[in-house]
Amino acid sequence: MTSIAKASLVVAGTLAALAIGGIVFIGSGIYNIGADDHHTKIVLALIEQLRERSIAVRARATDVPNLDDPTRIVAGAKHYAALCVGCHLAPGVTKSDIRPGLYPHPPNLAQEDTRDAQRAFWTVKHGIKMSAMPAWGKTLDDAAIWDVVAFVRQMPAMTPETYQQLSKGHSG
Repeated sequence: MTSIAKASLVVAGTLAALAIGGIVFIGSGIYNIGADDHHTKIVLALIEQLRERSIAVRARATDVPNLDDPTRIVAGAKHYAALCVGCHLAPGVTKSDIRPGLYPHPPNLAQEDTRDAQRAFWTVKHGIKMSAMPAWGKTLDDAAIWDVVAFVRQMPAMTPETYQQLSKGHSG
């Protein structure tokens, strides 16, 4: 038997063993998928890397409109107050009833750097699987999603009073 044939058998055997091991692991139900039990470090690292690369690849082709339009920011504040504040908080909104039960924990967008508008748009439009982040593109058109992105980009520098004024008291 040639060395290439031996190496091929070793590779095929290894892949078969990994596949069987994966099937046994998944079928056993040993991994707790409950939101109240955190992922292991390696699983979390793999999920985070997958999420980051997936969004980066898909978001980069998105054309960004003018996000400095005050009308767009006000419209985004209203959408945010109605749809987002319960999970992502806001200036002056430091907790919500739903947030403690979410895993992974959603980012506090009042404190996040959201300058990457393409990434923010893609995330709002398409959501994130198994994270409770919905695909708002199913209910909001692209213009409304850009309004939310315009608003979210302004939030870290916003006072609670400004947030309340922009959102007209619609938040948590």
